[in-house]
Amino acid sequence: MRCSFWRSSWAALALVASPAVARETVEASAPYDLAVTLYRDPDRSPSDAMDRDWPRGFAMITETRQVTLPPGESTIRFTGVAEGMVAVSAIVTGLPGGTIEKNRNADLLSPASLIDGTLGNRVTITRTNPATGQVVPESAIVRTRADGGLVLQTAQGFEAVRCSGLPESLAFDRIPTGLSAQPVYSVDTLSPSGGTYTVELTYLAWGFDWQANYVATLQEGWQGDAMKLRLMSWLTLLNDNGQSFPDAELLVVAGKLNVVSDFEALSDPPRARPLRLTCYPFGSTAAGSPVSDLFPPPAPPPAPMMRAPSAAMYESADAIVVTGSRVMKAEEEALGDLKLYRVPVPVTVSAKGLKQVAFLDQDSVEGKFLYRTDCSPWSLRDEPVRASMLLVTVNDRKHGLGMALPMGGVAVFEPSAFGEQLVAEENIRDYAIGQDIEINLGESSQVFAQCERLADFDLDEDRARWSPMRTTLTNANTNPVKVRVALGPSGTWRQRGIKGTRVKDGQVIVEVTVPGNGTRELNWNVRPAGEV
Repeated sequence: MRCSFWRSSWAALALVASPAVARETVEASAPYDLAVTLYRDPDRSPSDAMDRDWPRGFAMITETRQVTLPPGESTIRFTGVAEGMVAVSAIVTGLPGGTIEKNRNADLLSPASLIDGTLGNRVTITRTNPATGQVVPESAIVRTRADGGLVLQTAQGFEAVRCSGLPESLAFDRIPTGLSAQPVYSVDTLSPSGGTYTVELTYLAWGFDWQANYVATLQEGWQGDAMKLRLMSWLTLLNDNGQSFPDAELLVVAGKLNVVSDFEALSDPPRARPLRLTCYPFGSTAAGSPVSDLFPPPAPPPAPMMRAPSAAMYESADAIVVTGSRVMKAEEEALGDLKLYRVPVPVTVSAKGLKQVAFLDQDSVEGKFLYRTDCSPWSLRDEPVRASMLLVTVNDRKHGLGMALPMGGVAVFEPSAFGEQLVAEENIRDYAIGQDIEINLGESSQVFAQCERLADFDLDEDRARWSPMRTTLTNANTNPVKVRVALGPSGTWRQRGIKGTRVKDGQVIVEVTVPGNGTRELNWNVRPAGEV
């Protein structure tokens, strides 16, 4: 029994004293299947353009890769993930043993990381004599890190790089372990038997945005206020990351998403640290340096990795890529109360760039022209004012539409003897199926309105008394026009003596026809709403 006890004790001590088995590092293949779902900046309103220098939208990226695992524990490296990756959101599926630990590599391959990773190891320094042109390579050992002057140990002793006045260059035999030119995400896993597996890496990434852009072209030959138009739409994609996503399945999500996490802070992109070389001054501490500015100051640090190019770069000829020899109609799907649009062909989401993808083309949308003016006790005018022009349609199949339209800019063109001419540019909000769509075309130079109150008592002091109102509409067009008159908020004023009123967008309105080259007068009475 005592012999058995000592054997088991020595076995236990040997087990404790034996070094832990190192995990083998394996590289996952490059993604062979990609899906990118873009979400707009949740704080951007319809009137705000995308911020090209610092987009605050995000994307959900799904990468399908292949990996060959040895038996036991191993570390899988996913090279080339987005630099704006939100690492805490990452999910890896398809591994037989799941994940033990997840890590985001903080350093990218750079001059500084090369020096730090080679500390104490040999490099080759090559000098060129400017007088003779002779190139002399020499072996050296790196003795300092990259956060100050770089000192090498050579056969002649210790010396600082780039301080001899001769052209010098360093050559490294290998890339230090763990460094990559692209961002890396790694997971530790356990595979009892090993093998080749197909895995999916899904994560959120910061630094994206998108919007819709519409082109409405009026058709020739329309009469009166009824007309038809062709409506085309483009998705404009913005990717501020340094990685491209080639031939990806592209999806975009419209609507305001409730986001409580600070994705910008969580993304924390990896750094490509610069190398700053410092040379010590000549001379003595007593006499000072004989040349005060022999060496120029070090270069300023580069901009952060996540910083986008300047607007001038985006405006260059090749900054915006337009895709689509034919127009694709995106498939609309419901995503809760949001709308998801799936582009039916693969799309490359390019690094550091804008891209436009055509996704909608409706060639026979029915609409009409409408003029609008206000006339309430708060909108009185001493002189006639121009009425606003509206292009009005309904988002349903009857009018040639019938799909949710995401917010964006719309440009309206009208045919003329000199070709299509721009007549208006406006921003529209998200429109659901069945909603009225109204595009403001600016102010009319042919239709005017004058709003008057025909009594001078104080409506706030005498709230029970009805005050007469009048608006005079004039139309200088040869054809009749329809004018919408807004009489005031429905919860603020009460009206009587006028027919055909209804409530739209919180306003009491009435729509009337004004004859060509004619005038129409409307009269009614108003008083404050509420108890009298």
